[in-house]
Amino acid sequence: MPPSSPPSVKSSATQERYVIPNLRNACRILKLLGRSTDGYKVADIGRKLEIPVTTTLRIMTTLHLEGLVRKNGTHYELGPVLIQLGNASLAGTEIRTTALPVLEKLTAKISETSHLAIPCDNRSLIVAVQDSPHPLRAASRPGFLADLYCSSTGKTFLAFLHYPRIEEFIGAVPLPQRTSHTLTTLPALRREIELTRKRGYSLDDEEFHLGVRCLAAPVYNGQGEVAAAIGITAATVRFTRERIPEMAVAVKAAAAELSRLLGHSEPQS
Repeated sequence: MPPSSPPSVKSSATQERYVIPNLRNACRILKLLGRSTDGYKVADIGRKLEIPVTTTLRIMTTLHLEGLVRKNGTHYELGPVLIQLGNASLAGTEIRTTALPVLEKLTAKISETSHLAIPCDNRSLIVAVQDSPHPLRAASRPGFLADLYCSSTGKTFLAFLHYPRIEEFIGAVPLPQRTSHTLTTLPALRREIELTRKRGYSLDDEEFHLGVRCLAAPVYNGQGEVAAAIGITAATVRFTRERIPEMAVAVKAAAAELSRLLGHSEPQS
């Protein structure tokens, strides 16, 4: 008898039987729009996702009527209904509720903005932010999706969650260069990921925004899996290179505390 397929393969094959193709295409379109600040024309959406233009137009018309997209001239952008849905989703994230006191404590200790991110497809989703008391601060807001290769939480996920399949999660190379400091080649990124694994934290050294430095560490759940990342964001005039060791200790301690709250136990030495 031939060997039976693993349960995960069977489950996936079974689920595919119930997929509604154009509903899946609508989901793909929304994800595409979420990666753009300028939106797309119908023809561009169809070409990028290889969906017939007439089908794309019907999907976009439906999404527009439901408020999931809006029209800006000839371009479509994500619509206002998604803000409501996103806020409801974030509010219901259990790890976010558990993390808020930890972020408050971290920000009180270092006087800089702290944040929590969770993996989302091939990016890093910010789900909670504790703002710095400084009037001038730099931070992304909840709901922001950051690229893995040039953000501190993203590098954390590459190093501790996606490590066996880095190429799959960063996409095509060379990577888009956001600043003059951005690592855009696979060898350079691999060296950075190895360093991240060795020291236990990741660093965004003005790679996402000039004048902004970020540092993050992994958060583990009760099964020992990376469930999230805790990071800090600060202007380089305050978060100098000399402060990296100090900040790393604080962030790693916060990540360890949240890991314990999620049921993770450190292995006995």
